Amino acid sequence: MNIQKGKTEFLMGIDKVDQLKTWLNEHPFINGIAFVGRSNVGKSSLINSLFGKATARVSKTPGRTRQVNIFNFIVEDREKKTIENFYLFDVPGYGHADVSKEMAANWQQLLDNFFQLCSQKILLLNIQDARHPLQEPDVLFQKYIHSFNLETYVLFNKIDKLKTQSERSRLKNLMPSIYKEFSWVKQIHFVSAEKGDNLDKVEQSIISFVKRNSDMQGYI
Repeated sequence: MNIQKGKTEFLMGIDKVDQLKTWLNEHPFINGIAFVGRSNVGKSSLINSLFGKATARVSKTPGRTRQVNIFNFIVEDREKKTIENFYLFDVPGYGHADVSKEMAANWQQLLDNFFQLCSQKILLLNIQDARHPLQEPDVLFQKYIHSFNLETYVLFNKIDKLKTQSERSRLKNLMPSIYKEFSWVKQIHFVSAEKGDNLDKVEQSIISFVKRNSDMQGYI
C-alpha cells in the first residue's frame, strides 16, 4: 500500500475558532493525521515530501501556517485494487514565529480546540529539529499534548543537516534522553524531508494507523 502522491486535495482552511468547533463537531469520527511543529522545522517540506509537491505552502518566513488547513489524501492498495480517503491536517505551530500577540493567541485557541474536539482516530505527527533536540518549546508541547490522549509520533527532521561527526555524535549521545523524555509516544523517527531519509518508514506507519481505524464506521 502507498500514499498517492500528488493526489492530495486541499479542502479548506479554517482560521476562526467558532468555525473550527463547528466543523469538528460535524465530523466526529474522522480518520487521518495531523502535523504540528515549532517554527523552522520544515513541517511543510515534510508534508510535501510525503504527499506530493505543493501540498503544503512552503513559506520563506518560517512559522506562517495561519490556519488549520484540511486536506484529503488517498491510500492505494494495488494488490486489492482499492483506494481509501483520509484526512490530513496542517495546524499552526508553536514557538517563536514573528507574529502579533493577538495572532499567537488565536493560534493557541485553534490548537486547544482542535486537540480537544478532534476524533481519537487522528494521529498526531509532531515535527522537531534533529539539529536541536529537546528544545524547551518541544518539551513543553509534549507535556501539553499528552493530556489529549491522541496517538503521537515524533519526527526529528533535517538529519541531513548534521554534517560533521561532532554533530552526529551529539545526537547519538542525546538518544537516551530523547527516548526517556518522549517515552509515552508510540514511535520516534529520524528523517530528512529534503533527502527522503526514512520517509518510507513514516509513510508505512501512517498507512498502518489509518488502515487500523478504517474498519470503524463513520471515519470520513
